[in-house]
Amino acid sequence: MARRHGRAHRMLAGLAGLALLAACSSSGGREAEEDSDEGGGGGGSGPAEHTIAFITHEAPGDTFWTIVRNGAEEAAARHNVELAYSNSPEAAEQANLVQNAIDSDVDGIAVTMSKPDAMGPAVERAVAAGIPVVALNAGQDAWQDAGAIMFFGQDETVAGQAAGERLSEAGVSQVLCVIHEQGSVSLEARCDGAAATFTGTMEKLYVDGTNMPSVRSTIQAKLAEDPSIERVLTLGAPFAVTAVQSVADAGSDAQVVTFDTNAELVSAIESGDVLWAVDQQPYLQGYLAVSGLWLQVTNGHDIGGGQPVLTGPSFITSENIDAIAEYAERGTR
Repeated sequence: MARRHGRAHRMLAGLAGLALLAACSSSGGREAEEDSDEGGGGGGSGPAEHTIAFITHEAPGDTFWTIVRNGAEEAAARHNVELAYSNSPEAAEQANLVQNAIDSDVDGIAVTMSKPDAMGPAVERAVAAGIPVVALNAGQDAWQDAGAIMFFGQDETVAGQAAGERLSEAGVSQVLCVIHEQGSVSLEARCDGAAATFTGTMEKLYVDGTNMPSVRSTIQAKLAEDPSIERVLTLGAPFAVTAVQSVADAGSDAQVVTFDTNAELVSAIESGDVLWAVDQQPYLQGYLAVSGLWLQVTNGHDIGGGQPVLTGPSFITSENIDAIAEYAERGTR
């Protein structure tokens, strides 16, 4: 760790590797080459003192990750950090991005662990190379075993249980839980947690989250097949908005509820198209992950004392949406 403290310059080989990471960045977020005080690395005075790789399982078109990245870039700007963001929804490719970061000799790595079997060994290699790693968003049950030093996110089982309780309180008896990424431990935990506390019947529906027209038609077909479904529970804001269209296409009386938010989802709650959302504060996850690494590298700090730092869950409904709307417009909720 000490050998990385205060390092102000990257080796040419490291820079080449980081360029590859930036090339894999999602087009939905801010471009890696932006170089202003509003985001990106090196927002402070002088050259960036540290480089942090930020590697997620973001899939194309999922605006949730834009909010995560906004938080990460804000923290990078405040701490004069060069942020190398990259992503892949494929676990093997995401693990390769971690290896690229190791080869680039970065000062720290922030990573999501949606599929721990693939990501755990990659994190272990980074730790063995002397690079501090923090996990965020996904992997609450796996980060410590892999050697990560901090975790920022919500307990997905607890969040699911809260959703199930709210569905029960509404008096509904038939719920469809839509999983948009097969094999994701976080999404499975949400559905399973909701089913555990829901007093009615909950059925899982798997869809291809990378193909939104397919998501729309698959949900529509299920609703047309089973008119007894009263709620569609999606696990991400873009899928909730699509589910609203599916409900209309099917002529169903079902109503949509969801996990996670974005600006469009806030509008859907305002209009009544979506009843509520479980918010895990993704901006905070990105911000704390970068800040936690910076504090560790520069001062040896450990946030959480070996326990996960929870950023959720909380509910956004028509009753509190006015207080959230202005932050959603900023890209921070």
